[in-house]
Amino acid sequence: MLRRLKLLVALLTLSLVLAGCNRVGLAYRNLDVIIPWTLNDYLDMNAGQKSWFNDTLKEHLAWHCTTQLPGYLDWLDRLQRMADDNQVTDAALQARTTEAKLAIDEVAREITPSAIELLQGLDDQQVQDMSAALAKDLRKRQDEYLKPPLAQQIKERAERMNKRLDAWIGPLSASQQNRVTAWSIALGEQNQEWIGNRARWQAQFIDAVQQRKNADFPQKMQQLLVDRESLWTPQYRTAYAQTEAAARSLIVDVMAESTVQQRQKLTQKIDKVRSDFQALKCLKSVQP
Repeated sequence: MLRRLKLLVALLTLSLVLAGCNRVGLAYRNLDVIIPWTLNDYLDMNAGQKSWFNDTLKEHLAWHCTTQLPGYLDWLDRLQRMADDNQVTDAALQARTTEAKLAIDEVAREITPSAIELLQGLDDQQVQDMSAALAKDLRKRQDEYLKPPLAQQIKERAERMNKRLDAWIGPLSASQQNRVTAWSIALGEQNQEWIGNRARWQAQFIDAVQQRKNADFPQKMQQLLVDRESLWTPQYRTAYAQTEAAARSLIVDVMAESTVQQRQKLTQKIDKVRSDFQALKCLKSVQP
């Protein structure tokens, strides 16, 4: 269920832009299929819940495409100007990140009432099954990201970043790869902070859902789904800020060493994402 709720926030927003998918439009057009299928991993809905969910999801997708995607096109334009002008600076990246967060928060506010309604209608067995599925998912992440020795965690984190960057700008030079390695080393035990925060959020989420009949349930879910940062510990707040700053610094340095060919590929990728979005019928209906 955690994954389902985060999909409604993440898949409907800039994660589609940033995921490196070559067929963003195709993925977006099939979200009404992808999200319910994913939800089945965590929650076995009855017929009435499925019918309500499918209708509600279609409404949210229509809202998102007609009211949010036009702003994403403007965001892509700003991103492309940064690349075209070779002005990928820390300040510019901070601005784009802030804009992305605001977009995600807007979606979270829109879907939270529907999430509350769905969760309030669950029976005890559904909540129990959802809790077990989330616990299994957390254990899997702990096994993957925390159990390996720190040196392996660092190596795998660098490999994941190299793969993401390769998708957007092409193969990295030796110097760029070394910068990625240095970035990963500097993050150290960041996996522990990330998984720890996820575990805390998940425990609070399950506790709230178990008390879904209480009058303050909507307020609790509002905090969990929209005002998530208010639940962060001071330690994680500091770690998150450091991680975000390290990521910006990495991108600035990699782009400072980028070749003409790498910048051209980045521009082509952004153009492809823009074209995929512009091809959506729902977006065409609101464009002048």
